[in-house]
Amino acid sequence: MKSAGIRDQFDCISPIDYRYWDEEVARQLSENGFTRYKLLVELGLVKALNRHGVCADDAVAEIEAACTQVTTAEVYAEEERIHHDIRALVNCIRAKVSDAAKPYIHMTATSYDIIDSANAARYKVAVKDVLAPALKKLEKVLIDMTVREAETVQVGRTHGQHAVPITFGFALAGYVSRLGNSIEMLQLLAENLRGKFSGAVGAYNASSLFFEDPESFEAEVLAELGVSPAEHCTQIVPPEALTRLLAEVAITAGILANLSDDMRHLQRTEIGEVGEEFDADQVGSSTMPQKRNPINFENAKSCWKIVAPRIATAFMDQISEHQRDLTNSASARTYGEIIAYVVSTAKRLTRTMSKLAVDRDNLERNLAFQKGLVTAEPLYIILAALGHPDAHEKVRTLTLQAQREKRPLEEVMRDDGELQPYWRMMTSYQRQVLRDPSLYTGIAAKKARAIAASWRERLGLK
Repeated sequence: MKSAGIRDQFDCISPIDYRYWDEEVARQLSENGFTRYKLLVELGLVKALNRHGVCADDAVAEIEAACTQVTTAEVYAEEERIHHDIRALVNCIRAKVSDAAKPYIHMTATSYDIIDSANAARYKVAVKDVLAPALKKLEKVLIDMTVREAETVQVGRTHGQHAVPITFGFALAGYVSRLGNSIEMLQLLAENLRGKFSGAVGAYNASSLFFEDPESFEAEVLAELGVSPAEHCTQIVPPEALTRLLAEVAITAGILANLSDDMRHLQRTEIGEVGEEFDADQVGSSTMPQKRNPINFENAKSCWKIVAPRIATAFMDQISEHQRDLTNSASARTYGEIIAYVVSTAKRLTRTMSKLAVDRDNLERNLAFQKGLVTAEPLYIILAALGHPDAHEKVRTLTLQAQREKRPLEEVMRDDGELQPYWRMMTSYQRQVLRDPSLYTGIAAKKARAIAASWRERLGLK
């Protein structure tokens, strides 16, 4: 039997609340977190009023003590009575202070001075202190793997087909670069979130009754939260800064999904170049006991499918009629879930990638699978450089012959009477490349190490 008012977590509807819940995220983006930040705005207002001699030190002390006691539950109970969320918050603070302190709570403020400023502060902290650090931990794992596998030769793949050789470290370096750029952009966009304390239509009507420079007063209030004022506001902060941030979060989710897709495909039975760690008691299938499914990578892609469409909601919330309407009041409450899913994905991938096994035997097997056909590119380029009039077409016909006869391309080429003079003109290194595709990796290893070193330094990762 559940106690009255206590909800079983498994009665929740959103998977965020019972499956992907994260304490670090909840501290900022839960409803309790939101209440805490709104209280910080109300307290910041009173502190600024005090500095301007509007209210006494005793009032500040009372209100500060009251703000530490207000709970989300009592605010919701009061909202149920009066049907206004911010006035309910104000009433809950007022109920805990003396009559002398009551007038200064919410003085000159409108609801969205509180809401938008609280959102700017909590989303800034959520990204800089929770999301970015989680992504940096994953980035460090990818950097370490890139360096470790810089020389590990792997067949490149385009359009699902074998292309020319690269190294596994080079493949990972692409994600190091892409994720690194997103981490930097997320931090920059979070820093650019803005608040407001300019009143009902943004023109400082109320605060100008008391302050000669209401914009300076606004900046003082917001400084208590670690944010700056927007250049121009209506009743609300312009939505673009938060929209850009959420769009970058969605972009980041796409990078994580792309990485996961690549790692998942490399675990296919017929490829088998990498493998997730499998616990001794872990079950891959309810009916096929041999299965070792890449569930963590699949989960990452699945979470991206949730995140990507959510950004459309934020784009639609750009539109607010005149100085304010309420058409984003419900939809904007879901923004935190976008960040929560990406934090969950980043942490899951950090655990998974740090224990990823690389199968070098299968890497070599797959590189050799087409019996040297992956050297068709260098062969055609070398022949063209040596003066062959139609090198590409000649090599194309050789590849068909090699496939038909199931012979190495280099062997078929050497047996071709027309090409024997060209073979004799080739350098020793060029011949080696045609015999051993693992030598044909360009500067993949060098590039991998350089990218790893660059991002380690840029992000301050040890």
